[in-house]
Amino acid sequence: MKPSRDISRLIEIMAALRAPKTGCPWDIEQDFSTIAPYTIEEAYEVADAIARGDLDDLRDELGDLLLQVVYHAQMAQETGDFAFGDVVEAITTKMIRRHPHVFGDEKARYAGMAKGMWEKIKAQEKAEKRSARLARGLDPEDNGKGFLDSVPVALPALTRALKLQEKAARVGFDWSEAAPILDKIEEEIGELREALAKGETAEIKDEFGDMLFAVVNLGRHLKLDSEAALSGTNEKFRTRFHYVERAIDATGSTLEKATLDEMEALWQQAKSAK
Repeated sequence: MKPSRDISRLIEIMAALRAPKTGCPWDIEQDFSTIAPYTIEEAYEVADAIARGDLDDLRDELGDLLLQVVYHAQMAQETGDFAFGDVVEAITTKMIRRHPHVFGDEKARYAGMAKGMWEKIKAQEKAEKRSARLARGLDPEDNGKGFLDSVPVALPALTRALKLQEKAARVGFDWSEAAPILDKIEEEIGELREALAKGETAEIKDEFGDMLFAVVNLGRHLKLDSEAALSGTNEKFRTRFHYVERAIDATGSTLEKATLDEMEALWQQAKSAK
């Protein structure tokens, strides 16, 4: 087996890894649910390479993410549900259908520019998907029956909170402006204080979640993505802590030996450093 630029070689490699008698024991015992966390992790690593501007890493991480797609397709092929080619056909069909203004004839191109065409196309896709599920004897409501059930459960919690709020807002269930949400956050903080005073772990967790949800809502009204904002803060924290680490190391000491007061003083230096 030799490396190749052809996608078929990657498909062959995955099939070999999953071969019952001659494949890799670890790969053979995996299923969709056990591989899903790796799929999410690889997507994050792609985003990380992009954020760092490292194109060498981006090439490698995109390969890792592609492997995840091939992995899932191989497992589906083993059960007779679909194969990698079906995945490719599905996405190419969707992209062509959703861009009639690019891929259609002159009449379709004009119609594709019309307001609301995107929603009409998605509605058509949903109807076709429903019919296909009925034909297979499955529940047609594949993502649940509630208005918000189409928001994926597997999204990062902050992102899912944003998506849930955005969808609820489409039908008018929303704050009219940002200011009242600050009051709501203060209310949630007060309820969290009460829960902390009681010492009830479950209630503390619940109130803490309510507070975070309200903060995400505030960010949405401020046109800020909470996930992106927190990502920036995470990097700022990492950079400042690294400043503290290097400063302590320069004295011949270590983080473990430094006192909190020493680290706090260096932290303040890091905040003012450019």
